[in-house]
Amino acid sequence: MEPQADIALIGLAVMGQNLILNMNDHGFTVVAFNRTVEKVDQFLAGAAKGTKVIGAHSLAEMVSLLKKPRRVMMLVKAGAAVDEFIEHLLPLLEPGDIIIDGGNSLFEDTNRRVKYVESKGLLYVGTGVSGGEEGARHGPSIMPGGSPAAWPQVKDIFQAVSAKVEDGTPCCDWVGEGGAGHYVKMVHNGIEYGDMQLICEAYNIMKLGLGLSADEMHTVLAEWNQGELDSYLIEISRDILAFKDTDGSPLVDKILDTAGQKGTGKWTVINSQDLGIPITLMAEAVFSRCISALKEERVKAAKKLKGPRPALTSIAANPEKKKAFINDIMSALYASKIVSYAQGYMLMRAAAKEYGWNLNYGGIALMWRGGCIIRSRFLGKIKEAYDHNPKLSNLLLDDYFRGEIKRSQKGWRNIVATAAKKGIPVPAFSTALAFYDQYRSAVLPANLLQAQRDYFGAHTYERVDKPRGEFFHTNWTGRGGTTSSSTYNV
Repeated sequence: MEPQADIALIGLAVMGQNLILNMNDHGFTVVAFNRTVEKVDQFLAGAAKGTKVIGAHSLAEMVSLLKKPRRVMMLVKAGAAVDEFIEHLLPLLEPGDIIIDGGNSLFEDTNRRVKYVESKGLLYVGTGVSGGEEGARHGPSIMPGGSPAAWPQVKDIFQAVSAKVEDGTPCCDWVGEGGAGHYVKMVHNGIEYGDMQLICEAYNIMKLGLGLSADEMHTVLAEWNQGELDSYLIEISRDILAFKDTDGSPLVDKILDTAGQKGTGKWTVINSQDLGIPITLMAEAVFSRCISALKEERVKAAKKLKGPRPALTSIAANPEKKKAFINDIMSALYASKIVSYAQGYMLMRAAAKEYGWNLNYGGIALMWRGGCIIRSRFLGKIKEAYDHNPKLSNLLLDDYFRGEIKRSQKGWRNIVATAAKKGIPVPAFSTALAFYDQYRSAVLPANLLQAQRDYFGAHTYERVDKPRGEFFHTNWTGRGGTTSSSTYNV
């Protein structure tokens, strides 16, 4: 058969199948391949029946069906599987051909693969794809990076199949060299962890504190989704709370309270520590999933470790007080969300400096505006902030977000304080507020910390009455010497 396909896609799990059908809908001819070749025939006889999708039963056959430059996209499990497919593909491809990794690969692996594939004369794209199965089918957010020369060759396909914002702008643009695309997707996932945890904490306060039913919380989230919290995650949480099991009771109440994770949130937190950026809310979201997994231990601990009763009886019994308290929960969720995104953008700014990327922060907000899991009205305001000031050092300093925090702050503090008094865990709300208060503090107690370090380890300190960069050591006990250790930060 003569080469007639525009792109090949390896991996026929739900994301792969839906992305192929999406490409087909937009007029592209796709070759489908899967390691278990029976899946190819099942796909062609099922979901792809009546389409232009072509099936291949070997990598060699798949490559033979592609127009030049050949574009091969992998949607396979991150890690060894990606490297294996690269090795299988290299002998079959020619200089100028393009290998695309659309999975959730670690950005450092993508950095390595770009260099390796380019050394063989080919081009490599590592792209984040967000939106789940629905997004893949009808328009995901796509975040490509890698070999810059590859972008013109994949741009038309990627932007055609991606989600679009209100004016038709695609939620897809070039992110940067090397692993930049996968890095931005990693940060997206870290923010996603935070958003989900914040919604769960709001749910928990309404459930334990106010005694609201799932149906009542469904109504609350439906109202929230009409305002500044309008987002995909609020929308699906609203729908989950209304969903009934076969016996008519809320299904959510029957789901075991142990959360899973695939690792992208953890990668974000690890990288933030490498770069010295305090993404405290995302870290708490990751650790909250870890604590949730300790189900058996928690059940035992609940019988022995005592605390206050969580019920907010007087507030719940007064309709006006209850309404005001629910509004405060919304304020806490909104303000904490602003902090989370501010931290995410702090991390991307530090990464751009460390790895030599020229990231378009407003453009990233636009890529996340539709199609992806964290899509929301809120992201439009982030784009506006960076369009107004591309060198904005922190979202919290933008006039709009500064005003929103000021408006939300009283309710936010009330929720954190009330939850602490009543023993309702709100780790993400609390750490967001702690970060905000630390960030706005001109003076922190780190002076004592540096004195402690100098006392026990001669690590030196700077003085407020001397220029920055001048270091001192004190013989605190009279028994130490004058020699200090090297001054450095990890």
